Amino acid sequence: MTGEFILPVLLWLAVIKVLHLGAWPALDRTFGSLAAAAAYPASALLFTLGAWYCGLFGLPVWLAFLPFAGAAALAGVRRFYTKERLRGALTWDLAFLAPFLFMLEVRWINPTISYAEKFMDHAILASIMRQPTVPPLDPWYAGGTLDVYYYLGYWMNGALGLVAGVPSTVTFNLALPTVLGLSVVALYALGHLLLDRHRWLPVLALFIPNPSAIYHIVIGDSWFDVLWGSTRTIENTINEYPIFSMLWGDVHPHVMSFFNQGFLIFLLVFAYMRWGTLSMRGRALLCGLAAVSLGSMPGFNSWDVLVYAPVTLVFGLLVWRRYGNFAFDGERSWMVLAAVPPLAIAAYLPFYLQLNSPGIGGIGLVPAPSAPVEFLLVHGFFLAILVASCAPDIRERPYLLAVAVPFVLAGYPAAALAAVPLVYLLARRRFAATDTLAVLGLSIILATELVYLVDNMGEVYYRMNTIFKFYLPAWFLLGTASLAVIGEWLRGAGGGRRMPAGTERMLPALAVLLLLAAPFAINIDFGYGSRTLDGSAYLEGAHPGDAAAIAFLRDLPGDHILVEAEGGDYTYYSRISSFTGIPAIIGMPFHEHMWRGDEGRVGQRSADVRTIYEQPSRTLDLARAYNATLLYVGESERDRYRVSLPTEALELIYDADGVQIYRIPE
Repeated sequence: MTGEFILPVLLWLAVIKVLHLGAWPALDRTFGSLAAAAAYPASALLFTLGAWYCGLFGLPVWLAFLPFAGAAALAGVRRFYTKERLRGALTWDLAFLAPFLFMLEVRWINPTISYAEKFMDHAILASIMRQPTVPPLDPWYAGGTLDVYYYLGYWMNGALGLVAGVPSTVTFNLALPTVLGLSVVALYALGHLLLDRHRWLPVLALFIPNPSAIYHIVIGDSWFDVLWGSTRTIENTINEYPIFSMLWGDVHPHVMSFFNQGFLIFLLVFAYMRWGTLSMRGRALLCGLAAVSLGSMPGFNSWDVLVYAPVTLVFGLLVWRRYGNFAFDGERSWMVLAAVPPLAIAAYLPFYLQLNSPGIGGIGLVPAPSAPVEFLLVHGFFLAILVASCAPDIRERPYLLAVAVPFVLAGYPAAALAAVPLVYLLARRRFAATDTLAVLGLSIILATELVYLVDNMGEVYYRMNTIFKFYLPAWFLLGTASLAVIGEWLRGAGGGRRMPAGTERMLPALAVLLLLAAPFAINIDFGYGSRTLDGSAYLEGAHPGDAAAIAFLRDLPGDHILVEAEGGDYTYYSRISSFTGIPAIIGMPFHEHMWRGDEGRVGQRSADVRTIYEQPSRTLDLARAYNATLLYVGESERDRYRVSLPTEALELIYDADGVQIYRIPE
């Protein structure tokens, strides 16, 4: 990795470590040996919450860092960080650092902000880092804010970048390494709850592909087609899995939420398994963290809360049943159910009150469900494990297989595939943590075969978002449950024998080495490789005029609104607003239409931008109507429009390499 990016990486890691050290002492009594693990995702969420409230009240976001630094310093004075504690925490430090370095290599190989959703992702990140206000300014809709979208993941990474002093184009490429590192820590900690040995198994849910990827490899597809085809398996839908999302590289809400999903699952399972050993302070702390995690979900990726709010209620009921038998007992076992949901709402109440998203248009019945083969190519690995784990139950009560019949007769055979293990797990009535996670995951994939949430994706892709956004939580639930089942099998197969200590220590080291070597062994640059951590570096060769002008604009002080060309979605247009964070009159129009609907008058804005460039008699009046202060003219604008401007009425503030930037007088 080039030396110029070593310092930003070290500064970024230093901020994360201070956050971790600041949160760890407060969690020690509650989580015991898992406190150092819980402190990683907990500190990220608590810092995000604090930084967001700083933005809400107009305060610098770095103020949210000070309590963590102060807490870490105080704990150091009180000698909390003993050699024994630090040595015990080293496992969790490595659990974060190894996947962080793996993804850092991936992003270094292919850092470009150039395709898929990357322009959008960086536009929002740059907008937040340029002007961290709540709600953030919409970089593609001048005068509008991002109260129409879930932006909290961008806020978290933007705040980290501001505290670390890392520019947005590098912050973009540090975000996913951080998310993966935090996710691994959360799932490894979950493994310590579910398994006595082989506790790393739940972590594999983040790295294994679906069966469809294996199929595409077997038939000899190219590496790109293996990845892409395996996430478009069910017709007219998207069925991503975590390692694809990481390699694809979009810093998008559904990816940034990974660590929070893993953390909430860990917290709920911890409550279920350890509630009886906790003090009242510990129970209150546990409920508070679960509330912050759940309350963050609408801001990170709103679809997640539709899954995890019911998941939280289920675990709340199980805790109450297990420790209080549904009575208002002295152990306060009803607290998870009674306290977490309202506290989750209270944590981010201003966010919910500001939210102006069009939401969904209702619930529809799926007219064309998944083909069974396609369904198995997505979920077959986990389904096979769960069915195998139910084999003794099937032999004992084969008549329960009849649960599949109604679904098959109704024309939903894929739903029948999920219904069989689901009914057998429910029939056990033991509701162990692993069984519960499996039941919840199976319920999701069964339900999405029957119903979908109505949005504005059209008739062909009516089910795309439902499958896309619900399958990822289902993957986390089914994956952790299935891999825990494998762990139980391995323990039984070992007959209580343990492998030699040297071998047991060597295997994790070997796995880390293979992980760090993998990015250089497979083609992951997709033709965009640049070998840097600056996501805008490729512009210097591909679009040198824009690159120099963007650098000028990124350093331009003051609040501005930009006029630049609009050329549809997933194109090079809207690049100036994306790379600078300066709001444009209109950016990628379909994105804005999804967020704002017809009331946004997106088409009118696109027409007005054309008029500004092509009708000099109307340029100033129309630009001023949007409070625009800057007008950009580059190669893309000349390709898109017949540019004719009243240059005598504009102030030329930049002119180099075929790019002119004009200041629009008030």
